[in-house]
Amino acid sequence: MRPTDHPDPLRRLLAIMVRLRDPQGGCVWDIEQSFATIAPHTIEEAYEVADAIAQSDMAAFREELGDLLLQVVFHAQMASEAGHFAFDDVATTICDKMIERHPHVFGDAEVASSVAQTRQWEAQKAEERRRKASANGQSAPSALDGVILALPALTRAIKVQNRAARVGFDWSAADQVLDKIQEEAAEIAHEMATDAPPERLDDEIGDLLFACVNLARKLGIEPEGALRRGTAKFERRFRRVEALLAAAGRTPEMSDLDEMEALWDRAKAEERGSD
Repeated sequence: MRPTDHPDPLRRLLAIMVRLRDPQGGCVWDIEQSFATIAPHTIEEAYEVADAIAQSDMAAFREELGDLLLQVVFHAQMASEAGHFAFDDVATTICDKMIERHPHVFGDAEVASSVAQTRQWEAQKAEERRRKASANGQSAPSALDGVILALPALTRAIKVQNRAARVGFDWSAADQVLDKIQEEAAEIAHEMATDAPPERLDDEIGDLLFACVNLARKLGIEPEGALRRGTAKFERRFRRVEALLAAAGRTPEMSDLDEMEALWDRAKAEERGSD
């Protein structure tokens, strides 16, 4: 039996990747790849998994999970070829981590609630950061250690805010954050009125966006998802404006802002009427 015919699907996938990366008769494209060139594909596949979930498309979800699994196998194969680690090492590491972080499941510890479990989880991760800081010669870890730079900006902002909040650096109420948003908007208005250079506007808009993420966090809203839904809503309504114009034999380029805003209001009214 050839390895690529293995009855275990995971072992079969691993064998397929070995074959694809084989310098003797493998796939030229796969052979040429590196961790850096595959990383963007890994990120893209994770987003496609999230999109399938959002669409409640189970067939696509199954397929996209397979594509994401392939990315893990691809990276592990390249690491194995370079002598760093193999797929089994990846699986062993996550197995050990899950057992260590769930002593209430795999050990004798008791956890009274999901809130208590989250606190225990965070305490364990904090201890892991402390050990890593010590190994790197740092006297003490920062509460922000481990929040990776490559995350989407909104996701990274909320993670940084959550880390700061855990050590007490946080607003006590959402109303205070709303006041901060209004303050940041006023600062942008001031910079615009004084013809501030682009870098000043960039700085102030960054502050405003960061404050908006903070408000979402305080209200229990996931900002990345909220922005995606807001963008989808805009897209849906704008497409309706285009359709209304097309029904009249016109295009947006043939229209003006006043007409399109009136059609936009009509699209909004239609959506509300269908609720």
